[in-house]
Amino acid sequence: MDTAILRANNLHTHFPTSKGPNKVVNGVSFSLQRESTLGLVGESGSGKTITALSLLRLLPYPGKVVEGEVYFDGMNLLEMEDEALRQIRGKRIAMVFQDPSASLNPMIPIGPQVEEIITNDLSLTKEEAERWVLSALTQVHLPNPVEIVTRYPFQLSRGMCQRVMLAMAMALSPQVLIADEPTSALDVTLQAVLLDEIQKLKEECHSSVILITHDLGVIAHMADDVAVMYAGSIVEQADTVSLFQRPSHPYTWALFQALPRWDRPTKNLFKIRGLPPDLLNLPDQCAFVPRCHKARNECRESPRPPLDEIAPGHRVAC
Repeated sequence: MDTAILRANNLHTHFPTSKGPNKVVNGVSFSLQRESTLGLVGESGSGKTITALSLLRLLPYPGKVVEGEVYFDGMNLLEMEDEALRQIRGKRIAMVFQDPSASLNPMIPIGPQVEEIITNDLSLTKEEAERWVLSALTQVHLPNPVEIVTRYPFQLSRGMCQRVMLAMAMALSPQVLIADEPTSALDVTLQAVLLDEIQKLKEECHSSVILITHDLGVIAHMADDVAVMYAGSIVEQADTVSLFQRPSHPYTWALFQALPRWDRPTKNLFKIRGLPPDLLNLPDQCAFVPRCHKARNECRESPRPPLDEIAPGHRVAC
């Protein structure tokens, strides 16, 4: 029985340039199970955020999904009319962006911004909407929400702005929450608080979560399943326990080796040599070959390997 609420099939997203298409997402496929958390992990520039924006057709110009399907509750989001898709964005699929200060209007107080999200989809009186706003801000444990609704974004800390964005995203109890680096630039205490709030809201609203991060510690704490991305492609997929116990792609293994460990304080960290490939000129072979410590001649001569299952639910492109 298929329990996926959202499924991406062979997703390709390109950004046209004068030198040819910049192939930011290349054949990405994954399934998000109901009431579970899928972690998208990889270094900066691996295509995580563009993959998420492709799902909701929120790509910056001139980006375009050139191939693939995105099914949500049986509907292909990439073929829907704009108005029909607007009814899904925010209400049924919500997204928390990486930079909260760029997502909030600096000229409008917090209260009216949250209220606008709610009243766009619900018919409420002014008093009902104001009570809903206070409830949404209270739900993410913002101190003194009565005062915060009168403040402007620049009067709040980054962590408080991130909580406001989370309150806006979860106000209508969406079925899917996409959180793009929600803990970036926060100290470890605020990171833990925000992650716990996402987990609590997920359980209360029975939502599913796509969590985008480069932090494997966050993945260990939050994710049920993990997809590791490199150069716009998924190179390894598994449940979190299996991935941490048996990282099987050389890139995944290298990411773990680059982590500092409290039980090995004197061990030198592993360094992934070289740089990611030019997405304008992706090779036909495995894109990780120039940086791979295990590359062999057949890797340099064979076509790019597909994701093959090495254990139930554990797939690797190597």
